[in-house]
Amino acid sequence: MRDLKTGTKTNARYRTQETVERAHLDEKEMQFLFIDGEHATFMDNESYEQLILDKSLIGEPVDFLQEGMICTIQLFEGTPLAVTLPQTVVLEVTEAEPVVRGQTASSSYKPGKLSNGRRIMLPPHVAAGTRVVVNTADGSYVERAKD
Repeated sequence: MRDLKTGTKTNARYRTQETVERAHLDEKEMQFLFIDGEHATFMDNESYEQLILDKSLIGEPVDFLQEGMICTIQLFEGTPLAVTLPQTVVLEVTEAEPVVRGQTASSSYKPGKLSNGRRIMLPPHVAAGTRVVVNTADGSYVERAKD
């Protein structure tokens, strides 16, 4: 179990006939505005209230936040617990190593760098300047953008 307010974990054993009250979490869609140092600012699209969250609450996908992006924020009694980004995001490849001849026959990947500074593995046909779709959960290449 995890205490939703403090974040501490507790190991507890329960019998099968015992019941545990499930915490009710509210989900709210909010628009990402900007990052200021260690804090990210989101805006409620209905009330226009701003919510300032610590970047550590978002975790590693914080690199994929883009201005105007709609994210889902889980709240417990008004306290934010987690931020969920959209499943994929479109970014531009700024650096991509050239293809080694003869390596295209197998499904090999080459390192590349995205416009947000993150390094990912790209298929050989992707060159610098190409817009690609990236999975925000693990930072992996999905496909070439269709725009």
